[in-house]
Amino acid sequence: MTDAKDPLLIKRYASRRLYNTETSDYVTLEDIAKVIREGREVKIVDLKSGDDLTRQYLLQIIAEHESKGESVLPINVLTDLVRSYTTSAHSIVPQFLAQSFDMLRESQSKMMENMGRMNPMAAAAMPGFEALKAQQEAFLKAMTAGWAVSSGPGRDEDDGGSDRAELEDIRRELAELQRKLSQMNG
Repeated sequence: MTDAKDPLLIKRYASRRLYNTETSDYVTLEDIAKVIREGREVKIVDLKSGDDLTRQYLLQIIAEHESKGESVLPINVLTDLVRSYTTSAHSIVPQFLAQSFDMLRESQSKMMENMGRMNPMAAAAMPGFEALKAQQEAFLKAMTAGWAVSSGPGRDEDDGGSDRAELEDIRRELAELQRKLSQMNG
């Protein structure tokens, strides 16, 4: 039996069918999404070439959910992501998104832990809700700061030094969010 910490290996056949190597059966994208929602990592590889196709299929899962009306990503965030591929901001976007999602996961788990320690009446009042709301607003502000200006239509190349300033702004925002989380949970 495979350790659940190991990624589930899915092989894509030439027919584009996806094969779960642990259960020895074919799976759909929805089956893969369910495995991921349950906390398991997956790795999808092309059987013939051995190429890692995981990113391609994860993006396809997201696109399918978004097209079914299960929208998680607001239009302005999607637009800014597209812009980030055509600007110098693309170099900081992956790191920023990874750190932001790590912080989100950590704050969610701390919030759930704190709610478990409260009595039901106190949980109904949702302590920390305002701080969480402020965190979300700061996250979106930090994520989109400067992109609309630096990558909008009619703009020429960035002035070079603004990337460092944007990165420093993002770092300050993240530090402020971490400080707020520490105060909320401490």
